[in-house]
Amino acid sequence: MPRVKRGNRRRLKRKKILRRAKGYYLAKSKLYRIAKEQVQRSLAFAYRDRRQKKRQFRRLWIVRINAAARIHDISYSRLMHGLKVAGVNLDRKTLADIAVADPKAFGQIVGAANAAIAGA
Repeated sequence: MPRVKRGNRRRLKRKKILRRAKGYYLAKSKLYRIAKEQVQRSLAFAYRDRRQKKRQFRRLWIVRINAAARIHDISYSRLMHGLKVAGVNLDRKTLADIAVADPKAFGQIVGAANAAIAGA
């Protein structure tokens, strides 16, 4: 089998990994083998968490909407049902923003939901 020296490819490959590991703790930013493992692990977490971020934000919005709805004596599920019956097509992100920024407007939205539930 012929000998392979790789030229500067090895150095470039290692520099790329060590650049990505910059700022890691102790050996994870200095030693190639350990840095490679940590970079691989970090990339796996980044991939996973890009998907989890969407779930976590949806949970946060639901908590905020529920908290604001309870102030108006209605549960989250009844509010969402009422909005669906009323034909109000606001997503949870928008509802959560309204609940935090403009409680009066949110009160009107709750009123519309209550009216739709009573009418149905």
